[in-house]
Amino acid sequence: QVQLVESGGGLVQAGGSLRLSCSVSGRTFSIYAMGWFRQAPGKEREFVATINWSGGSTIYADSVKGRFTLSRDNIKNTVYLQMNSLKPEDTAIYYCALDYSGSYSIHRSEYDYWGQGTQVTVSS
Repeated sequence: QVQLVESGGGLVQAGGSLRLSCSVSGRTFSIYAMGWFRQAPGKEREFVATINWSGGSTIYADSVKGRFTLSRDNIKNTVYLQMNSLKPEDTAIYYCALDYSGSYSIHRSEYDYWGQGTQVTVSS
């Protein structure tokens, strides 16, 4: 079984920064891609960013492009989402997810395991 644990969420003023972490444990011997999604109250869970196994390829949602940076440390089995220039519309629960196929997709259905989420609140 695979476990994903997010951390780093919190309350920040608009224009501020946060760094989210997602630690992966369990059966992690296979090559996998990682993604971040978010869900605001009353809205669907939406794609934020994804990264392939090597960390050499990333995809970002247009809404976060240029502000968020996704990276990974395969020795520590951890991925990081650096969020800068935060806006009130970034307020949501952020979830990390693991995709064993390695396809680093923007689609929720491609991901096999999910974390419990971490709350990010950006005040205006």
